[in-house]
Amino acid sequence: MRAKIVLPVMIVLLLASCAGAPGSISTNTNTNTSSTPATTATPLSGFEKDLQYIRNGQYTYVWVFSRKDGKPLQSDDSVYLRTNAPQVVDWVTTDEGKKVIAGTNFNLEQGNLDMLKKRFVTEDYSNK
Repeated sequence: MRAKIVLPVMIVLLLASCAGAPGSISTNTNTNTSSTPATTATPLSGFEKDLQYIRNGQYTYVWVFSRKDGKPLQSDDSVYLRTNAPQVVDWVTTDEGKKVIAGTNFNLEQGNLDMLKKRFVTEDYSNK
């Protein structure tokens, strides 16, 4: 009785293992014949890399500060920013020292943002 069961099972297994053998006919039609070239990502600029670094920190608010005269930030500018925006967790100086990107979970508009706007050009990158 066992021989009657074992023999058909072996035949089924043998046939199943031969299905992918060389010379067998494949019914796979998922070949990619697309003529569209693969897109390559354009390299990010220094500012974009630094902005991405801050965004990777998962901050709710992202602000960019720069001097109104367009000159690089000085040490007294840094002290002023850190003193008047103590809630900022991450600061990244970028754009050849002309800008600083701030990452925080505190809404600076509820803090000293108006004071910062008097001295700096401020840009909100929170949802951009």
